[in-house]
Amino acid sequence: MLLTKFKKKALRLIDEELKVLDFSFGLPYTYVLIEGKRGKALGVAMTLPEEIGRFDNSIEEPTLEAFIERADSLNLIERSLGLAAINAVSQYYIDLSDAKWIDAVELLDDDIEKVAVIGNMPPIVRALRERGFDLYVFERNPKLWDRETLSDSLEYWLLPEVEAVMASASCMINGTLDMLLDRAKNARIFLLTGPTGQVLPEFLRGTRVTHVASMKVVKVERAILQLKLGCFRGFSDESRKYVLEI
Repeated sequence: MLLTKFKKKALRLIDEELKVLDFSFGLPYTYVLIEGKRGKALGVAMTLPEEIGRFDNSIEEPTLEAFIERADSLNLIERSLGLAAINAVSQYYIDLSDAKWIDAVELLDDDIEKVAVIGNMPPIVRALRERGFDLYVFERNPKLWDRETLSDSLEYWLLPEVEAVMASASCMINGTLDMLLDRAKNARIFLLTGPTGQVLPEFLRGTRVTHVASMKVVKVERAILQLKLGCFRGFSDESRKYVLEI
């Protein structure tokens, strides 16, 4: 499982005492806020309430290391806090000097015909359809289906056909990223997108992921207030979108 590798890399990366200032398992995002010599960094992970099996947690003392160690837990609450903590560490150390400050859909050139979208993300789907791509849109949560959405059970069958994949980074949380990468073996572009994709690009080298498109939180306190109020758009308004090549 890639989350197991991510947690080991994150723990090895930490080279100073990083203090957890705040954290929360909540909607729409789970978050962990840390602080070190370089300042503050906020890591988030999309909360998937439909996949919560039980409302409990084995973490007795909420430290950064304790969160990260649970990143590959079978308990979704622990796993969400673990990835949020990995993302916080990633955002603390991330180098954005080579980032492209563009929308993810701009990465796809006109030579690509068939695209898979993992997770029904209406703005991305709309933009891709406007450009004329042949789309497969997969979604696990029936509440997010529309007439043109396919069940994620069809990913195993159809992904070998596509030339590009734009995957919601929540596939790291639900544990499907490994399978998606294995099945999308003919894709020239495999992009993880969304706030959950704040992970360091170095962690993804050798995995077939080619790009990450995520958000750097620039107004931390304001973003946390919006998260506590349950506002997705308010959180994103305090962030800056970036795209990094792996």
